[in-house]
Amino acid sequence: MNRIFYMVARNFFRVPLWLFRIWKMGLPGDTHTLEQRYDYLRNVVKSVNKTGRVKVEVHGIENLPSENGFILFPNHQGLFDVLALMDACPNPLSVVVKKEAAKLILIKQVIKALDGFSIDRQDVRASMDIIYKMTDNVKAGKNYVIFPEGTRSRNGNTLQSFKGGTFKSAVNAKCPIVPVALIDCFRPFDENSSKKMEVQVSFLKPLYAEDYQNLKTIQIAEIVKDKIQEEINQKIG
Repeated sequence: MNRIFYMVARNFFRVPLWLFRIWKMGLPGDTHTLEQRYDYLRNVVKSVNKTGRVKVEVHGIENLPSENGFILFPNHQGLFDVLALMDACPNPLSVVVKKEAAKLILIKQVIKALDGFSIDRQDVRASMDIIYKMTDNVKAGKNYVIFPEGTRSRNGNTLQSFKGGTFKSAVNAKCPIVPVALIDCFRPFDENSSKKMEVQVSFLKPLYAEDYQNLKTIQIAEIVKDKIQEEINQKIG
């Protein structure tokens, strides 16, 4: 957690302005486009990561679909995951996070600014409603990131099981499914250090509708998990 305090200290005079602008972007009637809001947030993230002495190494950027309307499915290692993804991905992303995380300061404002969703996995009806909304939004050209493990792994670069239900929106929208391998993203906030550090984000080749149309969501989940774990194993040797 040392790094969080280090990041805040080094950006002490900029944090209030950042928070104010992000809050305003999430208000009803804001005139900024999603692209403009994402670009602003991404620049903030890049500044935070740089001053926090974390370098994000990006692989496979060419694997991102040429057209918007896709969903990223990364493994989940901790609070730094979204910072790494936004640093790495030039395409505007909306986020889907669990209900508990959506209550945290800044995360709450970011979700609103990016037209994201918070999901209560215990409320089946509410979860299905979000799945339908995501489906419509993806068809309209929005991109999302959702963590199929549901909660962070406590085992570093080893994955937990992926939940089939998180893939329903992609299947309904018949959109590209992009597996994303996050490597060492647990380290910045889990390790008691503020030394220079490097994390990796690898965008893997997408699965298109024709690749998964005859598969059940639980089968898709296993395929995506295996691809991510294989990438992680190759990168960390």
